[in-house]
Amino acid sequence: MESYYPYERLGKAVSREAEKQALEQWDAIAKPLHGLGRLEDMLIRIAGIQGTADVDVGRRAILVFCADNGITAQGVTQTDSHVTALVADNIAGGKASVNRMCQSSGTDVYAVDMGIRDAVHAPEMISRRIADGTKDFSREPAMSREQVIQAVDTGIRLVKEFGDRGYTILGTGEMGIGNTTTAGAVAAGLLHLSAKETAGRGAGLSDEGFLKKQNVIDGAVRRYRLWEKPVLEVLSCVGGFDIAGMAGAFIGGCMYGIPVVIDGMISAVAALAASMLCGRASGCMLASHMSRETCMGYVMKHLGLTPVIDASLALGEGTGAALLFPMLDMACRVYRSEETFEKIQIDRYRKFEER
Repeated sequence: MESYYPYERLGKAVSREAEKQALEQWDAIAKPLHGLGRLEDMLIRIAGIQGTADVDVGRRAILVFCADNGITAQGVTQTDSHVTALVADNIAGGKASVNRMCQSSGTDVYAVDMGIRDAVHAPEMISRRIADGTKDFSREPAMSREQVIQAVDTGIRLVKEFGDRGYTILGTGEMGIGNTTTAGAVAAGLLHLSAKETAGRGAGLSDEGFLKKQNVIDGAVRRYRLWEKPVLEVLSCVGGFDIAGMAGAFIGGCMYGIPVVIDGMISAVAALAASMLCGRASGCMLASHMSRETCMGYVMKHLGLTPVIDASLALGEGTGAALLFPMLDMACRVYRSEETFEKIQIDRYRKFEER
């Protein structure tokens, strides 16, 4: 199978003309200018990605990338890896938190097995298995360079596949015990930060467990000299199949003109990696919420994105993206309004400041 690597050559520029038309459409509607704030900005961004001011978010799905992480052997989590398979099975079967939330907004949810240790045999599961989880990165690199490329390519291909099936916007989610540790380590390597700046308590850790998690991340930064490594090597040393797969999905969105929504901290770190692998990728990302995980602010600042939702979420699975979709639906109803200043015969609001 042909690989998409090197990724810096991929992607296409967003349409500035479509963005301009979308802005003009917003400003013609009889309401205060920029009255819907970041939601207006987001629809303008979607117009640029899709290449048309006729924004379409009607058919959407959340892809939940599931994988296990060998670093759980170091006691950095409350539970062990068997939980990954159980929750992934629930997601595939439509019974997890993200499924319940998406049922209210007509959003489809697909679980993708990127490398769950205990294989899930649910018929609804999309199998893209690379291995039975990654290695314990405190002892050896999490995965080979070839496995990283395979995972990134998988994410790219999935976006194409879902675009061909008629989906117009996608959300990213993840499930994998230990992946706040892998994400914290990747963020530390890519942004030249310490574990105090990138490690949170994940699904919940005692003070002792939290300190162990920080030590594991800082130890990996020193062991692999992550601050000196390019992106693929950082992913190889301390990443996860889920993070690499989501990074590919963000690159795929840029290639195929499909907006891809960032969920929480783990998804955001994948987006960060994608932006460093493919410079145009960040232009096709949408930030759903500001996770309460420690490094989220650093990642969002680097990406130049401001999430719409700030609700102290830390659930994962794509639940932040699930919350965003009905908000986009409501914004689209206003965006398509026929109640313009011209129609109701009143003067337009004037602009006195730049957006």
